[in-house]
Amino acid sequence: MKILNLYAGIGGNRKLWGDDHEITAVELNPKIASIYQDFFPQDNVVVGDAHQYLLDHFKEFDFIWSSPPCPSHSKINKLFTAGRGKNPIKYPDMKLYEEILLLQNYANQDKQKWCIENVISFYKPLIAPHEVDSHYYWSNFYIRPKTKKSREHYGGEEKLGERKGFNISNYSGINKIKTLRNCVEPEVGLHIFNEAFKSEVQSLF
Repeated sequence: MKILNLYAGIGGNRKLWGDDHEITAVELNPKIASIYQDFFPQDNVVVGDAHQYLLDHFKEFDFIWSSPPCPSHSKINKLFTAGRGKNPIKYPDMKLYEEILLLQNYANQDKQKWCIENVISFYKPLIAPHEVDSHYYWSNFYIRPKTKKSREHYGGEEKLGERKGFNISNYSGINKIKTLRNCVEPEVGLHIFNEAFKSEVQSLF
């Protein structure tokens, strides 16, 4: 299959997908993209704007995964703006919903599978998602619930690296804790990948 992995980070969601597919990963930060390439040397890594890449290329892929930036949607961010007043209040980044609407309406629903991941928002979602492992997922296939495990989200670099399966101790020039926290749990990434290609597929929409 041809797979598009957007906002790829260092590849948490992709980690357990194996190497039998043609995977294109798009990541804006060149240092993080370089780390991804080290972990997945067979993937085609594009340093660029994932949002624009999706618009330009979505018709070319069998499976699309997107993890748009989440801070402006998160409950934690609201806590640190309205609650504690440390961060400036900003509009939620609506690229999330732009991508959902694009794929809902323009992807080939019979031939393409897609999934968009984000945090549980501080507001009621404008489009109903699945909830898996304390995150939201929008897709054109049914995603069965998955037993929640501790994400150890606030552990240190070593603990987070062990949990996510990435050792980035030898890299510099990045926020390692943030990079690891941004990783989708590899087990969840595999669960959703498998759900997309079950023999019986149910549409959420």
